[in-house]
Amino acid sequence: QVQLVESGGGLVQPGGSLRLFCAASGIIFSINTMNWYRQAPGKEREWVASITSPGRTNYLDSVEGRFTIARDNARKTVYLQMNSLKPEGTAAYYCRISNTKYWGQGTQVTVSS
Repeated sequence: QVQLVESGGGLVQPGGSLRLFCAASGIIFSINTMNWYRQAPGKEREWVASITSPGRTNYLDSVEGRFTIARDNARKTVYLQMNSLKPEGTAAYYCRISNTKYWGQGTQVTVSS
């Protein structure tokens, strides 16, 4: 049974940082491209970042230079380091395995003073 469990969300002030975690189980983690998505209230879910098996990364333009995606294949975990957070970063953040139906349950990030 495939499971993705996100954690690390919370309330942070504008300009602050958070690190999100997504722990995977039930898959051969190392061969899969992993993604982070987010969904703000009243908006469509959008892709934020991805990391391939060899570690190639891609980012949404609006987070490039502020967010960093990384993976630890031994721990079957993907991370999203978010720096210089802005209020528009307030959303539920989800991880997903590329080309599958598997999503995590999400972790809430709120950027507010």
